[in-house]
Amino acid sequence: MSERPIIDWPVWLVSPPGRYALAWEQALFDQWVGDLFGYHALQLGRPELDTLRENRMPYRGLVLPAARGPEAPTLMTKAASDTTDTTTCAPATDGSAPVASELVARDILVSRFDELPIATASTDLVVLPHVLEFAENPHDILREVERILVPEGQVIITGFNNLSLWGAREELGRLAGAPFLPPGADLIAFTRLKDWLKLLSFDIDRGRFGCYRPPLRGDHWLQRFEFMESAGDRWWPIFGALYGVRAVKRVRGMRLVGKVRKRILALQPAAAPVATPNTTHRQMAEATEVSD
Repeated sequence: MSERPIIDWPVWLVSPPGRYALAWEQALFDQWVGDLFGYHALQLGRPELDTLRENRMPYRGLVLPAARGPEAPTLMTKAASDTTDTTTCAPATDGSAPVASELVARDILVSRFDELPIATASTDLVVLPHVLEFAENPHDILREVERILVPEGQVIITGFNNLSLWGAREELGRLAGAPFLPPGADLIAFTRLKDWLKLLSFDIDRGRFGCYRPPLRGDHWLQRFEFMESAGDRWWPIFGALYGVRAVKRVRGMRLVGKVRKRILALQPAAAPVATPNTTHRQMAEATEVSD
């Protein structure tokens, strides 16, 4: 697996539709991670979003993508576990996109997303903001996430919805050579993602759609269609430009059924009663002397 180049992603984020989408997702993450507890939480990619700022797990790390190759994973920044959470957004040095400054005070690991150097069943929460749709093998990443999650651990995924005005605009834009979304995005249908999660024994805990305004590049026009937010949430909720999914890893116990269970039960010794209504006092006394 290799991450596709997303050169224009920071540039798209500072555009009016990018800021609009970023604000909706940040509010969603703040709401969904606040009530999740455990010890270890990870965010894969997208440092422009601070998805874990409202979470209170002792360890909250960020994993940045590494190119295909024999390079070993590297730990870029080591943070103290008692770092105070004070999130502020500062512009990048090249003026391209805002980056949450709190991220520099956390552990930042550079690794491939499908080969994470993390122990099996050791992580309580993994967040994937727009990761799967830019990966060549998104299912491999989901398998790796399932491996590192503890039983009842949770994963949160966000992406662009192909069944939306933005998805239709992207398809037409590709045909015309003027895509609307960041280059390299391969939109994953919400139903397809649900099938992947179900295959990996995840149960959907929450799902939400958002950003119902038309795919317009001007901030003025986006503001004029603000009324579509409440209308879309009520009348066409599945056609939002973005979706978010929160799923729980289930590990079901083993239960013997059928012939195997009957065979095991047949091998068990039958319990014999110590005394029956027909047992005499003399027989009970003899049994006691033998046991002594």
